[in-house]
Amino acid sequence: MSTVEERPWTAAETEVLLRSMMRAPSVHNTQPWLLEVEPGELRVRERAEPALPHHDPHGRDRAASCGAAVANLELAVRTLGRAAETALLPDADDPGLVARIAVGGEVAPSPEELRRYGAIARRASQRAPFDGVAVPAPVVHKLVDAGGAPGVEARHVRPGREVAVVARLLRFAAEHFQTDSGYQRELSLWTIRDEHAHRHGVGIPAGRVPSGSVPWAGLVQRATEVPDTPELERRLAGETLLVFVTVDDAPLDHIRAGYALERAWLAAVDLGLAAGVLTQPLHLEPVRSALCEDLELTGFPQALLRIGYAAEADPPSPRQGEQEVLRGGPGPAVRPPGR
Repeated sequence: MSTVEERPWTAAETEVLLRSMMRAPSVHNTQPWLLEVEPGELRVRERAEPALPHHDPHGRDRAASCGAAVANLELAVRTLGRAAETALLPDADDPGLVARIAVGGEVAPSPEELRRYGAIARRASQRAPFDGVAVPAPVVHKLVDAGGAPGVEARHVRPGREVAVVARLLRFAAEHFQTDSGYQRELSLWTIRDEHAHRHGVGIPAGRVPSGSVPWAGLVQRATEVPDTPELERRLAGETLLVFVTVDDAPLDHIRAGYALERAWLAAVDLGLAAGVLTQPLHLEPVRSALCEDLELTGFPQALLRIGYAAEADPPSPRQGEQEVLRGGPGPAVRPPGR
């Protein structure tokens, strides 16, 4: 990498960085990150709050969310024509510091980086069914490659026996969460009304949490009609599933998993696909253990990514105001009202 270039960030550059990071996926749309902007360096911090003790008791998803934000931020730096070198958990004495990105001199971004940066604004969690058109095998291979990162394997869940295993475990998880009063209360707290006023903020829009039958056993309310295992298997067979597996199960692995997942997700969007992530079933130890054993995984499964062609894309969820996540550096460029 070229020598770190310590020129100040302009307001327009800061806005590009912020918007890219803030469009990353996060558990229950909590957006658990802060960005510190300094000349020649960017730092991503994990906020300890908000916590999700029932959904994410060990903070795995919160760390993975920050890893996804790092992936977007890295792409933004490259799109601005600067070199970037990322270090994850760079300071053992500062556990809240998720990543430090050293920014170098001018280096032109590749066409692939520019396309995937463009996918950031189009990426949204697809909770509706896909249209049933199979993703071609060469495309699946590209997504598996895009989801590879140090310490992370993106593994395709093969049709047939492996999909049947996942269907059985997702149904088990759905039935568990439907009767877990703490989980249901927490999900209710993080579900916000579908209103124009909620363009900014945190939480899951109510219209994005299925109240009727769902094609997969993800976010489930008490009234959600969970398909039986054969029906769930049939529906899952109409989409592509990737499982992200890490070598170990420490915070660094969780961050790496989120980083790798976002890279695969952006590659999917760039290829005309939609995707949605499942993590909550993997917080149940029986589900996680059975998935490892039955799919013969050589590591720890951190997330499942559903991928397919969507007849209608889900809209993005609301995001916090830019100044709520920025520390240091110039403020974002101010636009005239109505733009």
